[in-house]
Amino acid sequence: MTLAKKTLGRTGLEVTQLGYGAMEVRGRRIWGGRPCTDEQAETILNAVLDSGINFIDTANDYGKSEMYIGQYLSSRRDEYYVATKCGCQMIFAGDHDETPHIFTRDNIRRNIADSLMKMRTDYVDILQLHNPDVATTEANGVVDVLNELREEGVVKHIGCSSTSPHLSTYIDWGVFDVFQIPYSALERQHENLITKAGEAGAGIIIRGGVARGEPGAGLGNEDRWATFEKANLDELLEEGESRTAFLLRFTLSHPYCHTTIVGTVNPAHLAENIAMAEKGPLPADVYAEAKKRLDAAGQSPE
Repeated sequence: MTLAKKTLGRTGLEVTQLGYGAMEVRGRRIWGGRPCTDEQAETILNAVLDSGINFIDTANDYGKSEMYIGQYLSSRRDEYYVATKCGCQMIFAGDHDETPHIFTRDNIRRNIADSLMKMRTDYVDILQLHNPDVATTEANGVVDVLNELREEGVVKHIGCSSTSPHLSTYIDWGVFDVFQIPYSALERQHENLITKAGEAGAGIIIRGGVARGEPGAGLGNEDRWATFEKANLDELLEEGESRTAFLLRFTLSHPYCHTTIVGTVNPAHLAENIAMAEKGPLPADVYAEAKKRLDAAGQSPE
């Protein structure tokens, strides 16, 4: 089997519906990340492309992530689309780095120059604002800066990684080609806004589509799994299907999930993610029943 592809909205990019979240090769200095050796990064990044995944998401403040992409994938640049983010800073703070965001013309231009250098490329397919608030975006003329970069050819498409309460306004502006939005069966807050953005022609990148992993797995949140149990979703699993597989397939079932980024440093986990994604969306009746049960358990869209 091969991974399904979808058109990423008005960008026209044909992306695999399972993408790779390169935050997982950031290293330990950023947000309590796990150690990642050069060898591990080289292995997993090449395994991603070897598996057929053609979409990689990163950010200027994801530690070593962009550097590793450049070091180990620049010779394969024609095999993948890369989305990165801007507005970022990394500040040395002893045993870790702080990551404040400053959405100014100078900082955004510094970000893209740094990203291109680290990833050893002349352009990025998508440059996303990294969770800015609307007031700052307007006051600083940030969209104008993105459009200038697009006109210069170093950025092909512009996007915004955002959440409520800002997301709806950004969708209404109609200026972004792509949105990156958190969503899963256990985090349905933005379900209808994803539809709104998709219907407006934007490409949709979903993050957190497997609810950040099983309990105890890095950024996991055990409260989310309490919701899974409250909604009795175990009753809907196919024989031998894991909870994580069900969640991934639920995410893939959203009609405007063009790609969902899932990260790992473990090739075995990557293979498992691919096998789950290859099963495709949930059957329509199971998807509808899952949403009905989640509604009853108090997990509904805005």
